[in-house]
Amino acid sequence: MRAFAKHLLGITVTLTASMAAVSGLAQGLSGPSSVGAELQPGDGLTDPQFRSDFPRNIAPGWYEWKDGLAENGFTFNLDYLSLGQWSNSDLGEGEAAGGIARIYGNWQATDHGSLTFKIENRHAYGAVAPQFFGFDGGALSVTGTAFNDNGTMLTNLYWTQRAQDGSWTLQFGQIDVTDFVDVYGLVSPYTGFQNLAFNTNPTINAPNPGLGVAGGVKLGQNFYAVGSIADANADPTSPDFDVFSDGDLFKSLEIGYTSGFDRIYFDNIHMTFWHADAASDGSRAEDYGVAFSAAWFVDNKWMPFVRAGSSKGTAALYENSVSVGLGYYGRNTDMAGLGFNWAEANGIAGNQKTVEAFYRFSLSPSLQITPSVQYIKDPLLNPSASSVALWGVRARIVF
Repeated sequence: MRAFAKHLLGITVTLTASMAAVSGLAQGLSGPSSVGAELQPGDGLTDPQFRSDFPRNIAPGWYEWKDGLAENGFTFNLDYLSLGQWSNSDLGEGEAAGGIARIYGNWQATDHGSLTFKIENRHAYGAVAPQFFGFDGGALSVTGTAFNDNGTMLTNLYWTQRAQDGSWTLQFGQIDVTDFVDVYGLVSPYTGFQNLAFNTNPTINAPNPGLGVAGGVKLGQNFYAVGSIADANADPTSPDFDVFSDGDLFKSLEIGYTSGFDRIYFDNIHMTFWHADAASDGSRAEDYGVAFSAAWFVDNKWMPFVRAGSSKGTAALYENSVSVGLGYYGRNTDMAGLGFNWAEANGIAGNQKTVEAFYRFSLSPSLQITPSVQYIKDPLLNPSASSVALWGVRARIVF
């Protein structure tokens, strides 16, 4: 297995070295939840009209110093996110809350090469972290994606190399595959939907951030391919090189169409194929599947989307899932979303339906408040209940 893993990883480096940057952002494979996207205020397509410049107006010296670093190729942010959720479920705690403190950035070391990093601390305020709140209330649902209590983590530390003409991009190091696997404009749990049903497809058994290699290639004017191989057993709280010895890998390949590569995560139709090895210690079964996503930005304001997936295994949250919805982007960088999901789980009878609605109110590029509501019909872990309702408020401040 060790020799096979090394051989396969070598093949992947060769393969992805011929693949491409399919993002308009300089950082390479940058979905909406990636460092590259979060360093950019606004949606990247329209001229944003911000309500205020807080907190820049109260700490101008700090931002002048940051701007000076940016002129020399180093950009970074500090931010803090907080999420509180409440439920009417007759099971569990009835409330959950947690926060995420992060520092992330990018160093443009050469004309076509850059180093990206992100360190974060994820913590719960009480007995239950929002990521597990759905389970606590009897729903097979991740209602607070990313808001767990994992502690301090190294989620990004990778090098990106790009072709001079933008025809390919390769990145390798400590990567988070959810930054680019099966993403669309509303995928980020930091700025968009909170339920996993509307983030990275819940039928994909995506690994935690860890050692990996990824890349993409332009296939003509509108088509592209993105592939990755990553450590299926990764633990960002304790990064290691065990993938070279255990050989347990997550692999993905996406083939997609976009109206233009500057709009790849706004006007996008794609298929994603993936496979995750069984864990060598027997703790996780082999899993594989396929996902489909179609989202299109209409008048730079509305984004209807359809997403679906199917998996064969027991490790992914759902065996089958279909989501439809609509997003709204305001010129003042407000955002709203409404999504509907239907899902089946392996080994559990019945199906579960989820609705989420949110409105992200942007007081400034650096301060956002997002109330939301989730309604889960026929919760799979509590068959005696007909439904569960959750209310939430997320806040984010960036320095």
